[in-house]
Amino acid sequence: MARAAQSATPPTELLERLLAAEADALTQRRIERRINESRLPERKLLTDFDFDFQKGIDKAQIMELAKLNFIHRKQGVIIAGNSGTGKSHIAKALLLLGCRETYRCRYTTASDMLRDLFSGLADDTLALKLKRYLTPDLLLIDEVGFDRLEQQDPRNACLFHKVIDGRYCKKSTMITSNIDFKELGDYLGDPVITTAIVDRMVHHAIILSIEGPSWRLHQSQQLNNRTTRD
Repeated sequence: MARAAQSATPPTELLERLLAAEADALTQRRIERRINESRLPERKLLTDFDFDFQKGIDKAQIMELAKLNFIHRKQGVIIAGNSGTGKSHIAKALLLLGCRETYRCRYTTASDMLRDLFSGLADDTLALKLKRYLTPDLLLIDEVGFDRLEQQDPRNACLFHKVIDGRYCKKSTMITSNIDFKELGDYLGDPVITTAIVDRMVHHAIILSIEGPSWRLHQSQQLNNRTTRD
């Protein structure tokens, strides 16, 4: 107000500036709320990803995904590859971008989701818990295939199917995995139901397969080399 008085800013321009500042503040609060609601464990950025090191990734394709048109098209995204190749980094960065565009997003690991849904069978809250994974515009199911010892009950396949089928052609789902589709049956405990799951997962989905070295192993080797030189 003082600056406006000193510079003789017209009242209409002053009001426009005030409203713009308020609108920006509201948008930033909404974005922060979306990020908190997503339960992202960390805020990964695509600008921090070393595309020069990981040659197994098409950077242009990732930048195209960063436009988030796949959410509007309700497409799925599957990122597969060995441990340490950057699957989770890319997926988390895309989810963060979704939050910043104020999409409703949610992060979960496969084991956490199945454990949560499995507990709903015991206390009759399955429908309520299932809603957590069906409602978001973008759901990231991370680490499919990592905790295999926890996925021995065949009912896990049914629960996983409920999520995938409930979101099929309605919402976008991102999945990261270190196992082939043919191994999902053993992982989820029921090969028959898994066939139906995979069919829905890959239909109209964007599939990225990363074949490259482990970034964590690379960092470890660099650290050991520096330690040896010192």
